[in-house]
Amino acid sequence: MSHETHDHHHEPGCGCGCHGDQPNPFAELNPVLDRYADIPGSLITILQKAQELYGFLSVELMRHIALETHTSIAKVYGVATFYTQFRFEPVGKYLIMLCQGTACHVNGSKQVEEAVMDYLDIKEGETTSDGLFTLNNVACLGCCSLSPVMMINDDTYGQLTRDKVTHILAELKEAAKSDVIGLETSAQEVTA
Repeated sequence: MSHETHDHHHEPGCGCGCHGDQPNPFAELNPVLDRYADIPGSLITILQKAQELYGFLSVELMRHIALETHTSIAKVYGVATFYTQFRFEPVGKYLIMLCQGTACHVNGSKQVEEAVMDYLDIKEGETTSDGLFTLNNVACLGCCSLSPVMMINDDTYGQLTRDKVTHILAELKEAAKSDVIGLETSAQEVTA
């Protein structure tokens, strides 16, 4: 699989996906494309790896995948929109997946959702203005014995209450603030 510009000259924004004379903004995906592009049935794997790298699937990214896999953009978009695991908008640093399955619902997931929305001042599917948190309801996390349950990135939190959720979110906000302060301190030390 070649990721070089075609033999003929293209202008930026020409719509062919070649990026004109600009560097490929999706170069990090090249090893994945080299491995899977010519393997039938690997489109989902490529989309998963692309989302891991870039956080979501932009139209430009899906167009690039279509070109590199010799697949129509309609097929790439169709596969991506069929599966709920794929996102088409950027998400916050902390992606909250709140279970709304039967066990969680019976044990108070709606009150937990209200606590999250009240504390972060967002609705389901939205991201906080500071870009830290995104709230997504999901059908089931498979952790029914921990209900009500949520995942934040790769961490699972169970037997949730309004107070417990507020405490978890406050800790994550504080950790994010510490990360920023740590980065600023590091930058000051480098420039000093």
